[in-house]
Amino acid sequence: MFPTLFVSHGAPTFALQPGQAGPALTAFAASLPRPRAVLAVSAHWMTAGLEISTAALPATIYDFGGFPDELYTLSYRAAGAPELARQVADMLAEQGVAVRQNPQRGLDHGAWVPLLHLYPEADVPVFQLSLPRLASPRDYYMLGQLLAPLAAQDVLVMASGSITHNLQDAFAAMGGRQTAGAAYAREFMDWMGDRLAAGDLAALLDYRRLAPHAQRAHPTDEHLLPLFVALGAAGQGAAVSRLEGGIDLGVLGMDSYVFSAPVIAK
Repeated sequence: MFPTLFVSHGAPTFALQPGQAGPALTAFAASLPRPRAVLAVSAHWMTAGLEISTAALPATIYDFGGFPDELYTLSYRAAGAPELARQVADMLAEQGVAVRQNPQRGLDHGAWVPLLHLYPEADVPVFQLSLPRLASPRDYYMLGQLLAPLAAQDVLVMASGSITHNLQDAFAAMGGRQTAGAAYAREFMDWMGDRLAAGDLAALLDYRRLAPHAQRAHPTDEHLLPLFVALGAAGQGAAVSRLEGGIDLGVLGMDSYVFSAPVIAK
């Protein structure tokens, strides 16, 4: 059974500056058998309803601007998994969830940037599932539950976002303006880590009300929502491992989480 993964992808410059988080992801991938494929669920592909990429060779999407020229020369040329993607679409349809197939969709930076650290040789097929707009953390958790059978099919579900994501504070820090960002980001990250370790799903689903600095850590919550997909896909009672990644640009938490399905005694 493969675990599921929530990865904080930070800024696009994570591709060039691995910091603490990059080696942690590389070591995690090296600890696993080679997956059949990676299903990426990224905060940077949100649609009305669900879409799944069936591209045979997904293009590298540069869905950002104003970064060093070197970033735009990078590419991630992994094969797609169109047949597997169609099987996942059928699996979801059987559970009452319609999915549109998108043969043109490439890999946004929420997918290919962390994959540069996980599988730098681009030798594992990759396909993407979009996130539906206007859904709640519970809805994303339930979507993850529908993806749970993939673990037994040697598919690694990689949900990509950020454990904190306040770009205004990040840009202020980059400009040398004080934000006291690291303190609030660390408090929020530690609360999330404690609740995940405790398996406190009720508190996690209500994080915007209960977590310290939740509104500042996530002025909008699209970058945290993928975590609930990974959590749901692992199943209730999953073991949790925190891959500490530090804090980038003053406020962007880079922690990732591995969720391993519980072992059921026979």
